[in-house]
Amino acid sequence: MAEIMSTGWSRPAPGASELRTDLGLAILLAFAATLTSLLYARAGLFEQPAEPWVWALGLGLCTLPLALRRRYPVPVALVVAGGFYVCGEFAVPEVLIINICLFIALYTVGAWERHRVLAFWSRFGIGIGMIVWLVLSLIIASSEEDAFPGFSRSGIFSAYATYAIIQIVMNLLYFSGAYYFGERSWRAARTQALLEAQGHELALERQTSALQAVALDRVEIARELHDVVAHHVSVMGIQAAAARRSLATDPERAEAALETVEESARTAVEELRQLVHTLRTPEAEGSASTIGIAHLASLVAESRHAGVPATLIVAGDARPLPLLIDVALYRVVQEALTNVRKHAGRGASAEVRLRFELDAVEVEVSDDGVRQTLDRGGAPGGRLGLQGMRERVGAVGGEISAGRRERGGFMVRARVPLHQRATVPA
Repeated sequence: MAEIMSTGWSRPAPGASELRTDLGLAILLAFAATLTSLLYARAGLFEQPAEPWVWALGLGLCTLPLALRRRYPVPVALVVAGGFYVCGEFAVPEVLIINICLFIALYTVGAWERHRVLAFWSRFGIGIGMIVWLVLSLIIASSEEDAFPGFSRSGIFSAYATYAIIQIVMNLLYFSGAYYFGERSWRAARTQALLEAQGHELALERQTSALQAVALDRVEIARELHDVVAHHVSVMGIQAAAARRSLATDPERAEAALETVEESARTAVEELRQLVHTLRTPEAEGSASTIGIAHLASLVAESRHAGVPATLIVAGDARPLPLLIDVALYRVVQEALTNVRKHAGRGASAEVRLRFELDAVEVEVSDDGVRQTLDRGGAPGGRLGLQGMRERVGAVGGEISAGRRERGGFMVRARVPLHQRATVPA
């Protein structure tokens, strides 16, 4: 579509059916021209008609080349114009069909010639040549007394002068009509091609949008599954290991650890059910999720039960956040605490800070672990977790940073601006 609008448009070459149609038209016009020329000769309208071979030459040049009019518009128009000149100059007894043939040829140049400059100048040249020929013929005829007998030639408004003006006006209208209808056909075909290109472009855009929507849905599902499964499974793994080590020496501690495993499994199943319900009924998405920063205390408590001491600090005036921001920050804290349990090592503790500023909200999760790497263990799961956090925070217009702390440990900080956002209860 952009190519049609900016660099011009080239009409496609005629097909086989169009060429067959032109061939049939040329044969029909040749037959009609032969028939009308015989009728003109029989009516005696031409006192001294041309020789038969001149008939065949003139009528053949006017009609038969039209079989290739859409494939070679300009050469066909020039040949037809030459045949028209032969018929008019050498008294071939035919007037009607040869005028139709010349009109069709000039129209075809305007409708089908790809080089528009050539199309204009070829029609302009043929038209000017025909008008000049007509004017010269009228001037020559005006000096011959036996031409147009009965026509007065005295004065500007004589009968002959009026006849000459009528002939010139008719020819001007004739060539102007051929030019107008040819250009109109070209513009109509160009507009149709433009509409078809727009329709094709819209179809491709719809297809691309559908593929992108599917890809985004898959990414969102992957993020949710990773956040839910990785968090609870890490807690279950740590507690199961603790229960195994203390089963023989401290049964009560093992029992408490197994209760934590049971509770984590129950919570994971419930969140997975909510996720599946949301996927099956998208219209219930807004009400299906109940997590948010109001549940950070539960995450911190769960981290303590899993054996990683954690504290929650809230700074600033707490206020409701938009739902997407609320869920995104919750998932960031959840994933960060999961990484602390998986990679910080024994004896590590975590600190969660939630800051409410005038135009932004920020969460920060830091730990004092000793086994730190840039991507938290360098495992694919660690990279996936950080990538998911970046995608979540970026989707709500925020930014996230993660890396080692100067005094040891690891820190994840997410900040989301709140200016020009309409807040709703979380």
